[in-house]
Amino acid sequence: MRKPTRHQLTSAPPSPRQTLLALFEEALTAISAREVLPPFLQRMGGYERTLVIALGKGAAEMAAVAAERLPGRLNGLVITRAGHGVSDGRLPSGIRMMEAGHPVPDAESIAAASEALAMARALGPKDRLLMLVSGGGSALMAMPAPGVTLADKQLLTQSLLRSGATISEINCVRKHLSRVKGGRLAVAAAPAKVVTLVISDVPGDDPSFVASGPTVADHTTLADARQVLDRYGVVVPMSVRAALEDAGNETPEADSLGIAGGETHIVACARDALAASARLAESLGYKVTDLGDRLQAEARYLGAGHAGLALRLAADGQAHVIQSGGEATVRVTNPDGCGGRNLEYLLGLAIVLDGAPGIHAIACDTDGIDGTENSAGAIIGPDTLARAAALGLDPHAALQRNESYRFFEQLGDLVVTGPTRTNVNDFRAILIEARPDIAG
Repeated sequence: MRKPTRHQLTSAPPSPRQTLLALFEEALTAISAREVLPPFLQRMGGYERTLVIALGKGAAEMAAVAAERLPGRLNGLVITRAGHGVSDGRLPSGIRMMEAGHPVPDAESIAAASEALAMARALGPKDRLLMLVSGGGSALMAMPAPGVTLADKQLLTQSLLRSGATISEINCVRKHLSRVKGGRLAVAAAPAKVVTLVISDVPGDDPSFVASGPTVADHTTLADARQVLDRYGVVVPMSVRAALEDAGNETPEADSLGIAGGETHIVACARDALAASARLAESLGYKVTDLGDRLQAEARYLGAGHAGLALRLAADGQAHVIQSGGEATVRVTNPDGCGGRNLEYLLGLAIVLDGAPGIHAIACDTDGIDGTENSAGAIIGPDTLARAAALGLDPHAALQRNESYRFFEQLGDLVVTGPTRTNVNDFRAILIEARPDIAG
């Protein structure tokens, strides 16, 4: 994805597509590790030894920035998704990088958890654990509770991801089936000082849910986890149900186990991305309507609802941008489908807009991967449904079969960024062109 330069945006009228891509790129820049970490790192005092454990899709970039900014030799571990690393030389020799499974954990996820746990346990009272956390870490670092196998966790994860449960609900379950999540890694690091810096990908920005909070005290319970499974009718192996009934798998209490003495800071979140996007949109003459950064409805219905708002705003003939963040959900009915929540949002939006003139939209995941494919999301315009019909594509059928990726792929409307090495979840912007002919 190439961002139009500010000169191109201001010296000549950019196309709606250029403007939408520029808004997305502006949002990504605002939440990059290079932009958000330095103010926090420069306030950190010296320690005899600092262990860095970076976890998530933005882990490698976060660790690289920390290595540039913190004095002294750093040791540690980066745990990230395949393809989300950084170029050779940006990480010091003392920081090892591991790639593991996402969105479903694999054997490398367990190996990574074992190594991280061993490193944490080796720390002493004069040491510091710097935990750099971004979204995606729940799958990337996994150590199942006693009696639960990797195969059990994989089956559970797949079922939860298809159920329509929110990310916080999914991570509530994960925390109670783990030996490293829900604050347990901080307990292992005691008596070392634990500092956690978080790029938040969860609506509401509760750090205990980002990557399932390995160094952040948990406030959910085993009963909460069981209720999530019951609420969505998730069928689980007997070992999982037994583990969730075992009081020994309750997450540790902060006060009694020392987690409360650590520091936790949210360094970037969806609100930051939306604020940057809004500033650019306003500088280009658009009136911005911000729907917030905590939206979690089912994607197709969220898109349909936003279409109604867009049609109402378009009636005044003025230039508008409607933006929102959060994490929509998808209920998967076709296990062989191909797509993600941002693409289903756009299909729901396009169907209701039905070719309305002057309305365009982008919806992308800020980590660069919507679902499991290679696109961040896509762009739609007034001609989307007409072009689809000319190719024999049915948007209703694509939604029904969870085939949104192939729909937009055939239209050539996917937005492909590659890994962005950050993650605050969904970014959505609807652009309404000015209509002087109907403006009051």
